[in-house]
Amino acid sequence: MHRWSQLFIPTLREAPADAEVASHKFLVRAGYIRQLAAGIYSYLFLGNRTVQKITQIVREEMDKIGQEFFLPALHPRELWEASGRWAVMGDNMFRLKDRKGAELCLGMTHEEVMTEIARKELRSYKQLPQVWYQIQTKFRDEPRPKAGLLRVRQFTMKDSYSFDIDAAGLDVSYQKHHDAYCRIFDRCGLKYVVVHADSGAMGGSGSQEFMVYSDAGEDTVASCSSCGYAANTEKATAKLELVEDLASSGDGKPELVHTPGMKTIEQVATYLGVSPKNKIKTLAYMMAPLPGSKETKEQALVVLMRGDHMLNEAKLSGMVTGREVRPMQEEEIQQLFSSPAGYLGPLNVEWATKLEERKPILLLDAALVGRKNLIGGANKNEYHVKNLTPGETFQYTATGDLRSVNEGEGCPNCGHPLKVGKAVEIGHIFKLGKKYTEKMGSRVLDKDGKEVTPVMGCYGIGIERILTSSIEQSNDENGFWLPANIAPFEVVVTSTNVKDETLAKGSEEIAAKLEAAGFDVLLDDRDERPGVKFKDADLVGIPVRVNVGKKYAEGKVEVIHRSTRESLDATIPEIVEKIAAWIRPGA
Repeated sequence: MHRWSQLFIPTLREAPADAEVASHKFLVRAGYIRQLAAGIYSYLFLGNRTVQKITQIVREEMDKIGQEFFLPALHPRELWEASGRWAVMGDNMFRLKDRKGAELCLGMTHEEVMTEIARKELRSYKQLPQVWYQIQTKFRDEPRPKAGLLRVRQFTMKDSYSFDIDAAGLDVSYQKHHDAYCRIFDRCGLKYVVVHADSGAMGGSGSQEFMVYSDAGEDTVASCSSCGYAANTEKATAKLELVEDLASSGDGKPELVHTPGMKTIEQVATYLGVSPKNKIKTLAYMMAPLPGSKETKEQALVVLMRGDHMLNEAKLSGMVTGREVRPMQEEEIQQLFSSPAGYLGPLNVEWATKLEERKPILLLDAALVGRKNLIGGANKNEYHVKNLTPGETFQYTATGDLRSVNEGEGCPNCGHPLKVGKAVEIGHIFKLGKKYTEKMGSRVLDKDGKEVTPVMGCYGIGIERILTSSIEQSNDENGFWLPANIAPFEVVVTSTNVKDETLAKGSEEIAAKLEAAGFDVLLDDRDERPGVKFKDADLVGIPVRVNVGKKYAEGKVEVIHRSTRESLDATIPEIVEKIAAWIRPGA
């Protein structure tokens, strides 16, 4: 039996000054974690106990579909160069040298290591499919660690990898992970949504994120309550209402209009008496060459958006195959446009006709396709130009969906207004295809004896993210409560007066009775005032409290449900049944 008096549970009355989100405040106050350095935390008794329970749930569900490995956290440079990601990961990767000068890194993910095993060990289709997983520490040199365990430099991840003979096999492995993730998050008591997502640095043909809505989140999700559509805004689309185009002025050709001192979209729209929806927003960037390319010079990249829309940087990155992009400097703007910023537009520049050319690239957001008589910058100080029609008055390099969706826009499936809100990512599944197996030379023989490249998937779960998301969903001014499956203890038995031998003995008997019934029990046997004990119990995330006090003489105790604050008096024989009904319904 665990006794509070013998444990190290350093609760605090005040949150750390730098704690902004609920999970950070309460994990520190409840004695779950302590910070060692920026983005680096120690897990104390309660924190480690909860993390281990989450880990066990993940392991049990993953064991149903895969085999557990344990891989090195220290990786040689050559492995990451084989996949092409040594340079791509940039400063996010911790790098070091050994005493012989060999370059290594701390693993932030394990696609390369798993593919290396597959390359050396898998020879035939008869060995496929394979699903290998591990639960391991990962390292990322996060530039701005914050929000407690939500953005850290060292964290625990369940990462798994599937190897299949073809795309149809990958579909099966992918679905197995999707279903396993749903079981994991259901068992952990989370309210989550599965969204279409951008594959980012992982690459591949498709991915989904498992997200928990929370104001503490750094992702933004668009979802439809009508048909169930959900997508990260890096991937989300929407149906736009039709916009009435302006009538052409003059002879319909581009017409200069004087806009003295008017530089912003809003200023120009107001001055000309038009809607920002009838304006073109011009965004100017410089784009780095592809990693590994012979080119060394940056390339001009210009994006045209509807005046009231915002560029989605992830969508832009996907369209330019992940090349690094930065805003143009003043002298670069002058060199390309011969105009100061604020009056930039698509005219009088020789644009590339395809993305592969080295000329300046002009990208047109899909919302501008088919529009007529728009207003944009004239590339002349204090002038704009009317009657701009994409594809007629100017040509562009390529078009695509480059904008972020907005609250209330139509769902792409059913047209119902979309909800847009912040969310925390707790899991992510990817269809990698042959990205890693091709580059690293993994081959197997198919049924016909032909050498083929296996197709691959990767699948991650942030262990600590489950804990933090649960707290973000379930807290009040007094603390938080965790689902019974992941709480450090399911029940805390609180003796209101340990100096009263009858109450002290009764508390021990009740704790033993609950433990014998299979509950994870903490006995608060400290010599503290009842109010202190009650506050601590409310703070540390335990879902049920049993108060052993004055009514014990009548054979009764008070049982309190932490999340609902429901309280009832139960006789000693009823305790097990009452608590089970609360935290194990249907069991």
